[in-house]
Amino acid sequence: MRERLYRTLERLEAAIYLSAGLLLAAAAALILVFAAWEGLLAVVHGDYPAGIIHLLDRVLLALMLAEVIYTVVRFAREGTIEAEPFLIIGIIASVRRLLVITAEGVAEFDLKSPKFLALLSELGLLSVAVLLFALAIFFIRRAPTRVD
Repeated sequence: MRERLYRTLERLEAAIYLSAGLLLAAAAALILVFAAWEGLLAVVHGDYPAGIIHLLDRVLLALMLAEVIYTVVRFAREGTIEAEPFLIIGIIASVRRLLVITAEGVAEFDLKSPKFLALLSELGLLSVAVLLFALAIFFIRRAPTRVD
């Protein structure tokens, strides 16, 4: 009886992970489709910079979802969670924000503006975050693997 209950719970867990993965994949696909559509509309209306920024932002968001899907699938298969996919998501999220800030900040290039100085500070912090995420991945890959 107890073994049967465990098998049932394992199947339910696998179904939940499969459902979550499918929903994330559908969300990523919809993000890409709508990003392409909105980017095309922006280009048709002559707003190239906004269209490109929006498209880039959404594509990177879809890549973040792809990493989450990878993590969900791997956990469903192996039952373990690793740090590396989350660090990759952190890199993608930081780079995404870096690119958006850079693209949007070009219009307000006044060295004395407090808003520009705040954006410059944010760019610096995001750059440090990317470096730290990359170093963490480097050290994780160099660490000896544990065998349980």
